[in-house]
Amino acid sequence: MTAKIYITLKSGVLDPQGKAVCQALASLRFEEVRDVRIGKYVELKLTTEDKEEAERRVKEMCEKLLANTVIESYRFEIV
Repeated sequence: MTAKIYITLKSGVLDPQGKAVCQALASLRFEEVRDVRIGKYVELKLTTEDKEEAERRVKEMCEKLLANTVIESYRFEIV
């Protein structure tokens, strides 16, 4: 199984990297871009075949290490 994890800053949290990319895109004349939020993508290869167990363990990994839940949100899918 594979866990695909998407981690993004919560709304209202400043995103200086996203702001810099937005400004760079505007300077390159991609003027249709109004805002950019930068996040992280993590892909884990899991040995378990039990989807419920995989979901429980991945959630635990996100809460303990992969995401800073004070400022970040996460979602994942098990495929």
